Amino acid sequence: MGAGVAGLAAAQALLLQGASVSIVERGALGMESSWAGGGILAPLCPWDYAGEVTRLTGLGAAMYPQWVAGLHAATGIDSEYEVSGMLVLPPFDRKLARQWCDEHGLMLADKDGGLLLPEVAQVRNPRLIQALRKHVEILGGRIVEQCEVRGIEVRGGRVQAVTTSGGEFSADRYIVSAGAWSKQVLGQYALKLDIKPMRGQMLLFKFDTPPLPHIVLQDGMYLIPRRDGHLLVGSTLEDVGFDKRTTTEARDSLQQRAERLLPALHNMPLVQHWSGLRPASPGNIPTIGRHPQLENLYLNSGHFRYGVTMAPASAAILLNELYGVEQPFDVSVYRAGWSA
Repeated sequence: MGAGVAGLAAAQALLLQGASVSIVERGALGMESSWAGGGILAPLCPWDYAGEVTRLTGLGAAMYPQWVAGLHAATGIDSEYEVSGMLVLPPFDRKLARQWCDEHGLMLADKDGGLLLPEVAQVRNPRLIQALRKHVEILGGRIVEQCEVRGIEVRGGRVQAVTTSGGEFSADRYIVSAGAWSKQVLGQYALKLDIKPMRGQMLLFKFDTPPLPHIVLQDGMYLIPRRDGHLLVGSTLEDVGFDKRTTTEARDSLQQRAERLLPALHNMPLVQHWSGLRPASPGNIPTIGRHPQLENLYLNSGHFRYGVTMAPASAAILLNELYGVEQPFDVSVYRAGWSA
């Protein structure tokens, strides 16, 4: 349930294992936070996050080169994976940053008064989603869009079926990857799950050639140069419920801050302004694993800002649990969301 990057990555992995997979999606495939984000394959200032976050993002980032290469070969769609590096500009704790990078074997260099993380990569979210959709379909997966889950039927500690606006669906196992809507899909079975929408607004500009050699980050705002000259500017963090409206205040603030970092943006026409609803979770730690009461119900959601980065790693952890395979590290913390 849910056809964002987390749901599609899990579906692809299951199909490659020989499973039969159907995905129901309340709206259009991949058009919520998976499409709306910037595609930076690393936490912004990773030294500011708990190990539970950076272990998962680190595993996901390490899986990306082979993952997107396989998608490209299977579908012909280039996700535009690129190791572009990320320049972090002050303010930040320089001593903490150096210590963290040394401890985790991450390259770091002084540049332009900031710190350059040259190994940070990016991917173009919409193209990744297109490639995942095509591969899921090639592998025989069924995708049903505009199909809203209305209820979960349970008997004897097991899910028997889900009722939707498009009829009833039955399966041996059920996975909820509904992002910010996960609690609504689970209803009474959400228990103490703490996942809520968090709006992020983004701007898009277009240059003839990439205007920056690296991703640039300062105080939570980032500028992401694409290969074709597009430049993404983001992003806000707004706790406004399921309100996806864009605002002039956010647009003006993002544009003014971006112009201070890149004066060439002055008087540059705005190509697009959009927002997405991230599945916010405490500490940015997602919930991945089996429901504590329903033996055939699983969750893969709550990735907050890093769903794209964590997607291949989260799918791998979920499949390991489904098939009883040893995990790459202790994953018990990712089950704790049910009872937090």
